[in-house]
Amino acid sequence: MTGTPPVFVVHHLEHGRAVLDAAAGRPVILLSPPGAPGYQGIGWWQSLVATLRTEYPDTRFTAALDCADCPGWGMAALRQGVEKVLLSGEGSAFQAVREVAEQKGAWGEGRWGNDALDLLGAQDPGKSCREHGHRMWEKVR
Repeated sequence: MTGTPPVFVVHHLEHGRAVLDAAAGRPVILLSPPGAPGYQGIGWWQSLVATLRTEYPDTRFTAALDCADCPGWGMAALRQGVEKVLLSGEGSAFQAVREVAEQKGAWGEGRWGNDALDLLGAQDPGKSCREHGHRMWEKVR
């Protein structure tokens, strides 16, 4: 497989489950909502990811915490062991976080959000995941 796997913005555990059920073992990227550390917390994200890794041990997925334009959240997330962080912005604080993240292999691609399916408000998250995933998996074959 080449290219970026399908990206899904998950707001809670049921969204994560819907994505991983639809993935059926294929790789995906789970992305937090933008700025999630500020209103849901870093621990929330880590708990959600840990639960999904336990429930879906054979499914390959990347979990990225979107820290919006707040380098402090990004650095705190890195210190707490978050797998990947996304951060938007410029300046020395942004660059410092990016450098630390790159050293740890934890820098997420900012463009991941561009083709992401945001599951907020999805009436049937499973169906939405299957449809979006199918289109995206076809692109990355």
